[in-house]
Amino acid sequence: QVQLVESGGGLVQTGGSLRLSCAASGRTFSSYRMGWFRQAPGKERDFVATISRSGGSTDYADFVKGRFTISRDDAKNTVFLQMNSLKPEDTAVYYCAANRMDWGPRRISSYDYWGQGTQVTVSS
Repeated sequence: QVQLVESGGGLVQTGGSLRLSCAASGRTFSSYRMGWFRQAPGKERDFVATISRSGGSTDYADFVKGRFTISRDDAKNTVFLQMNSLKPEDTAVYYCAANRMDWGPRRISSYDYWGQGTQVTVSS
């Protein structure tokens, strides 16, 4: 069982930056692929970014490439999402998730554990 707690969301102006953190409980954090997803009001939850167990491989949705960076610190059981050049369309609740079997890295159904989400609002 893994418990995930996101933090770092908030209100920011267009072009600003935020750094989201996701702290995980348990001793096996390094055995999980980690991902970030987001859900805007009235829309489906979308894949944002993922990082492999080793941290050596990352993947991003096209709409965040070049602006967002995912990273992990296994010593702190934490995964991060650095978000730069934010746009109003980035406004959403951001969720982190843990993928135990390390498959289907962009699929919501591949992730076994989810945090409660953190709100990111970008004003124009």
